[in-house]
Amino acid sequence: MKVTPLALPEVKLIDLDVFEDDRGAFTVHWHEEKLSDAVDGHHFRQDSYVLSKKHVVRGMHYQLPPYEQGKLVRCMSGVIQDVVVDIRKSSPRFGQWVDVLLYSQDHQALWVPPGFAHGYATLEPNTAVFYKCTDLHAPSAERSILWNDKDLDIDWEVTKKAIVSAKDSKGIPFKEAEVFE
Repeated sequence: MKVTPLALPEVKLIDLDVFEDDRGAFTVHWHEEKLSDAVDGHHFRQDSYVLSKKHVVRGMHYQLPPYEQGKLVRCMSGVIQDVVVDIRKSSPRFGQWVDVLLYSQDHQALWVPPGFAHGYATLEPNTAVFYKCTDLHAPSAERSILWNDKDLDIDWEVTKKAIVSAKDSKGIPFKEAEVFE
């Protein structure tokens, strides 16, 4: 296993160990003893699985304290452009974003800590995403920054009109969003 901090150093790309033989491949998605340091000692409370069409954009989602969530994200089939925005007002990187392409065949996971907004675009049909969350979904604490906010200027890889939920289309502009102190 290899852990690589990204341009937002709290966000980490994790290359998982893969064991291959003539039958196929075996990968451990979560191993508390081996990955606890990579996820800053966080524990997980919820697993989620999402199946999407090509060109779907989901995000930019987060939950406010005391229900903030860290996420360990993995693309199980297809490919996603995974995007993370620092929404900690006290951070020197406040408002900066980083993205990474997660391909199912690469056996990688992305650690998105609490204090960051998260979203992704699906770049292939029938793309499946699995993620572990450090807290349960709490609708009262749930927030969404507009995925195509002009101030964030995220360079989405969607090659045609994005498919976005009505809820995500009504996301709040970054300048108006409730953020972490």
